[in-house]
Amino acid sequence: MNPDLNKLQPYPFEKLARLKADCQPPAHLQHIALSIGEPKHATPAIISDTLAGNLQGLTQYPLTRGSDALRQTIASWVSSRFQLPTDSIDANQHVLPVNGTREALFAFTQAVIDRQADALVLMPNPFYQIYEGAAYLAGATPWFLNALAENNFLPDFDTVPDTVWQRCQLLFICTPGNPTGAVMDSPSLQQLIKLADRHDFIIASDECYSELYPDEQNPPPGLLQAAAEMGRTDYARCIVFHSLSKRSNAPGLRSGFVAGDGDIMKQFLLYRTYHGCAMSPPAQEASIKAWQDEKHVIHNRALYREKFKAVIEILSPVTPVTAPDGAFYLWLETPLDDAEFARGLFDQQNVTVLPGSFLSREAQGINPGQNRVRLALVANIEECIEAANRIKQYISTL
Repeated sequence: MNPDLNKLQPYPFEKLARLKADCQPPAHLQHIALSIGEPKHATPAIISDTLAGNLQGLTQYPLTRGSDALRQTIASWVSSRFQLPTDSIDANQHVLPVNGTREALFAFTQAVIDRQADALVLMPNPFYQIYEGAAYLAGATPWFLNALAENNFLPDFDTVPDTVWQRCQLLFICTPGNPTGAVMDSPSLQQLIKLADRHDFIIASDECYSELYPDEQNPPPGLLQAAAEMGRTDYARCIVFHSLSKRSNAPGLRSGFVAGDGDIMKQFLLYRTYHGCAMSPPAQEASIKAWQDEKHVIHNRALYREKFKAVIEILSPVTPVTAPDGAFYLWLETPLDDAEFARGLFDQQNVTVLPGSFLSREAQGINPGQNRVRLALVANIEECIEAANRIKQYISTL
């Protein structure tokens, strides 16, 4: 067996299951799960109807690169959404459909890491655990960038030693962030592009929450947008990952895309040709419809705004809480150890949240997830309000 498998840590939800194993929550309270970032809003009919109407496509082997129509639709969407210069994104060179960002992030890491070198993969801390696992299984070493409250929950890249940048082959960023919801602005993204030029590494920007934000007039910027603003329309060393899971409430569709540097994308397509991970034709047709429609996305954002407003209003009298700049999480500070808080909340109120320390690692002497929990406001508003009231009651007893 691959010895690097021994480096993998249990997934956060395995740890959570063990934490709750001997609890006995009140039977009269219905369980409310705020732990998993799985959208619960209805999948738009334009997606499900198109999927059902194209089942004849199952008789065909799909192309690894996806259909011309899907790639062109994605190229048009990303150009419009991020205000990229006309024709700077070529559907044949810069875009590749994938089966959701999780498998793409993992596969991309395997494709780009030179395992003969003493490679580092840098990532925010806390983080989406696939970054760490992908690094280990590519033969690299993770290096964690603490995202702390005093820096608006963004990594302080200025504190990273040159010796670390020199070994860096791949930098993961997530904007808006999971679990913090923090958004990187264009100057910060451009700083990273300059660092990538200086030290010759690739930036992988996980932007799967990019379409969940509070202000309709101020969508979060993206890495390709920041590059274009610098006149860097070759998008050298810049790769972005997008998904329909959060944007369009279609996590089961397993549909997203990777876009950016044409030379890197050419090699990634070669990898995926052998990887054998192509999107089914019906899913491709449904994806085209999803990327072409913004009405359901605007409605989706409105639902999250409503929930954030209600939950924050309930919790603010008992704990400091503010709305994030993006995504659908509250990164809630706890008055005691985060795992103890999560366990007690489940045991007393039958509400499940995710301890922050399960989403992070100790680095530079601290665990930035300690004494925080992640609340995913994915349930309907009635359940979110009920959960918030139970959390308020639980905090009031501590």
